[in-house]
Amino acid sequence: MKRKTTVACLLFACLFAVSQAQTSSDQPASPSDPDNLAKDYFSQIMGVAVSASTNTKLYQFIYEWIGTPYRLGGKTKRGVDCSRFAYELYDKVFNTTLGHNSRNIYTQVDPIAKDKLMPGDLVFFKIRSRNITHVGVYIGDDKFAHASSSRGVMISDLNDAYWKRYYYNGGRMLTASATDEVDEGQLTLSPSMH
Repeated sequence: MKRKTTVACLLFACLFAVSQAQTSSDQPASPSDPDNLAKDYFSQIMGVAVSASTNTKLYQFIYEWIGTPYRLGGKTKRGVDCSRFAYELYDKVFNTTLGHNSRNIYTQVDPIAKDKLMPGDLVFFKIRSRNITHVGVYIGDDKFAHASSSRGVMISDLNDAYWKRYYYNGGRMLTASATDEVDEGQLTLSPSMH
């Protein structure tokens, strides 16, 4: 009985080694481009297509803030609200200053139809109100990053029933739409190079 178990384990180990060798031989032998690796990584983590994840600085910022708890008026990774999260993202990624609440931020954008949104655009919601009460940052493939009052900084889908119900509009910063060109489906605000 002991010998059968040992043979079975050896057979399994050999099959595993062969499958790993075949998998690694399918990949190029040259080292991968770090930017492409980052795009692939953020694409998998955030649930967006690789083609949508061209701005790795945007996705890295979001990744570093995911899980930050919600705190009304909060400004740090110890706690942040939706408008301050958008403010910090635009400050660090695009070197652009936003207003300090979602209604004020909306006055700084050109409205954009949902089907024209690009990564980096802002999305606005009227949650149980006539006024804009929530803002997030679009990241592609109908996903957006935001500071949720129940779960903190997270990624949500615009097609989820809750967000679909309260969605108001998308917006692109006036400076971006007036002076910058759109390149390969990516919002091209001038990124800060800190």
